[in-house]
Amino acid sequence: MFKQYEKYLTKLYLKNILIVLVVFIFLSFFLNIFEEIKYFDDKKVELYYPIILTILNIPSVIFEILPFIYLLGVMFFFINLYENEEIELLRSNGINNMKITLIVSIVSITTGIIIILAYYSFSANLKSLYLNMKYKYSDAGDHLAVVNQDGLWIKEKSIDGSKIYIINAKKYKINKLENLEIIELDEDYKLINTIISKTANIDKKNWILNNVKIYSDKKMVKYFETYQYKSSFNSEIISNLYSNLNSLNIFQLIELQENYKSIGYSATEVKLHLNKIYSTPFYLTLTAIIGALLMFKLSFIKSKFFMVVIGVTVSVIFYYINYFSILFGKNETLPVEISVWLPQILIFLICSLGLTKLNEN
Repeated sequence: MFKQYEKYLTKLYLKNILIVLVVFIFLSFFLNIFEEIKYFDDKKVELYYPIILTILNIPSVIFEILPFIYLLGVMFFFINLYENEEIELLRSNGINNMKITLIVSIVSITTGIIIILAYYSFSANLKSLYLNMKYKYSDAGDHLAVVNQDGLWIKEKSIDGSKIYIINAKKYKINKLENLEIIELDEDYKLINTIISKTANIDKKNWILNNVKIYSDKKMVKYFETYQYKSSFNSEIISNLYSNLNSLNIFQLIELQENYKSIGYSATEVKLHLNKIYSTPFYLTLTAIIGALLMFKLSFIKSKFFMVVIGVTVSVIFYYINYFSILFGKNETLPVEISVWLPQILIFLICSLGLTKLNEN
């Protein structure tokens, strides 16, 4: 049976997380709405459009700041216990600091698992919808680029809009495409030319194709040692195709990782993002434990404002530890798994040291 005090502490902890969450939802809305209004300032859209986009974007923003929400949630949880003198009542009934911290940890890791199994997919789908709706009003609205099991695919229009190009490359490496095929169509999607090239340098938007064959609609063949193709894409733009990985759920990320590997492109960014998602329950749990340790050690501080400042400072420190570690992973100085999990291990060691003396308070 779930003991009465455990049920009470669980509800109180979840209530405080929910309160902090609601506050940050409103803050995120007001901070994002102005950015969306500014984006659509010179575009003819109804007023409700930026509001809808902001609502669609909020779940993804919230996912990014969950550790901060959990840390503040656990701090307000303990503030409530101290203010109502319930902490002493619990201790007098044999419920020590370790038991309270254990309850907080179990709730944190349980909700963390639920978040990556259900909430993350929900936020990713909304983020994808957000990007698709916003993309219609971007300057690149007539262009499309995707990576799948058949390689890199690009659809784009000529500057005057009179021609459509469908591009497929079987291999993609930095600044270089291999086994390239460009299908040139008119506005009615009638074939004009098919351009085949073994390699192409795409460092700039003016691509340099090598060993080129051009098949016309009249079945004539032309050969070129080098050939120039004017594109709307270069290697930098293509490399950022999925720069916003938050718009893909876990299954899509795994598929994208395999697709990148199939065309010879580095999947480091995707692997980093996946490991960050996998580590979320542990990170939230460690954050909650750190919050509990701070509240037990600093229980003599009565100012809520000062405690919040301490919580914010700790969150910022953790953020930058993770940020710089992940940078090493992006640069491939460290293996991806180590760059993501090493900060978690360091925080775990800090928590372990604090937990050994937790009941001394």
